[in-house]
Amino acid sequence: MDSETGQNIKSDLDGDKTLKFTPQRGGTLLASRKRTLRSGCRKVNSSFKSPVQVSSMLNNGVCIAKEIRELQNTLLQLDSDIKLLENEGVCVHELDLHINLLHEYNDIKDIAQTLLGRLAGLRSVTTRDLYARFGMELDD
Repeated sequence: MDSETGQNIKSDLDGDKTLKFTPQRGGTLLASRKRTLRSGCRKVNSSFKSPVQVSSMLNNGVCIAKEIRELQNTLLQLDSDIKLLENEGVCVHELDLHINLLHEYNDIKDIAQTLLGRLAGLRSVTTRDLYARFGMELDD
């Protein structure tokens, strides 16, 4: 018995002391033991290195260069689309206004659908029935 903690410490057959208990919460004495013995073979105790990571590192330079080319092509395409829209008389400010209004519309529509769903649940009917009752189309 360990005099400091009051826990039992038993010996293995080979004379190596091993803790044979689960440490209590807040305790300071913890059993630490390696899973594998130290071996002359270096690979046994080395950290795991995935072959997938090694192969991805070899192709990493090629993939990044390809991705950069694709992004540059996308940028050129978007720039040409913007110039085309500006030549047609569309203003960037006007587009931003329309996008903001669409976001607001979608938020209001989501809230309305949530309320209709809750109302249908309270009345124990389907939302399809509520749409019909209020004269709404399912596509609304």
